[in-house]
Amino acid sequence: MNGAGEPTGRIRPPGTTIGLLGGGQLGRMLVLAGTNLGYRFVTLDPTPDSPCGQVSEQIRAAYDDEHAARELAERCDVITYEFENVDAGVAALLEQESSVPQGSSLLYTTQHRLREKRSIEAAGVPVAPYREISSPADMVQAVAELGVPCVLKTAVGGYDGKGQVVIRQPEEATAAYEQLAGGGAKLVLEQFIRFRCEISVIVARSTNGEAKAFPPAENIHVNNILHTSIVPARVPEPVQEEARKLALAVAESLGAVGLLAVEMFVTEDGQLYVNELAPRPHNSGHYTMEGCATSQFEQHIRAICGLPLGSTKLLTSVVMVNVLGEHLEGVVRRFAQSDVEAERLDVVPKLHLYGKSEAKPGRKMGHINLLCQDAEQALEWIEQTNIWGNK
Repeated sequence: MNGAGEPTGRIRPPGTTIGLLGGGQLGRMLVLAGTNLGYRFVTLDPTPDSPCGQVSEQIRAAYDDEHAARELAERCDVITYEFENVDAGVAALLEQESSVPQGSSLLYTTQHRLREKRSIEAAGVPVAPYREISSPADMVQAVAELGVPCVLKTAVGGYDGKGQVVIRQPEEATAAYEQLAGGGAKLVLEQFIRFRCEISVIVARSTNGEAKAFPPAENIHVNNILHTSIVPARVPEPVQEEARKLALAVAESLGAVGLLAVEMFVTEDGQLYVNELAPRPHNSGHYTMEGCATSQFEQHIRAICGLPLGSTKLLTSVVMVNVLGEHLEGVVRRFAQSDVEAERLDVVPKLHLYGKSEAKPGRKMGHINLLCQDAEQALEWIEQTNIWGNK
């Protein structure tokens, strides 16, 4: 096993067993895609009747339970993960006792924003200007250097807008530092990029070094949660091609195996800045399930098992919209009826629900892929059907 991934070319054919660290919706969709290829799955997750456990065998245990990790290693031929916050001790144990093609090096890098930014820069790919913050004095100086607005983030943890504060006036610097620095948290201050839009590229890189990029998705967030992904992204084709090139360069430089989601800002003049990485299937790649010749989930299975990567060809325009807990009841009710708006707009909605037991506000309960001739039709469907209840 190799901490930077496992580009050995070894093939693990259908019929072998794949272990999954994490039992959430990403694991569930990996299992559903991999089962079609003939693989078997065992997931390790502490949640009873987890989304992934509903469609695979499940070992119910905490992620840091070394006994459970050994059981997973014994029962599986290869192990993957669906989220970044894998316990370091368990990851090291699994690398010793099983095959973890993704390795621990990329996890180590992407679990910490400063390490992540430095690794992206080392690949020759631009990131927003930033400063490491370790004291109030650092904070004041960095705000003066980068200007306002700027964004202070914790170096570890944080998602869907958590663990960050936007600073709009220099005098807000000290209060922002005090808000996030509790418990000695490492911080990073980023210059605010005035972007035209946000896009992401999902890259797959196999154990044999083969790499392919999916078409870029244009992402729209509401309340710091991904609301819609629009494909093709509404940016010029040369910008899309450059985004694919940058994402592939990052994956190659980091020695990634499996999927790597590369999130970017696009400025008004077409400049690209990488904002964040995720070494796993990604919410913004859900459109591939019906929109592409190969889904991101099938591609991940192919990559970690050494199979040839599938085509990333876009088959149709598609808009993905997330379904949150507060919207689940209305969505289920709508899908039980004839959809007049879909017929009128020539949109084909495809619903994916995750099997989560409790529909909490802000919690991702599913998504809808809207297949269409033009993204504007799908966006009008979202508006007319009021999926997110904004009317």
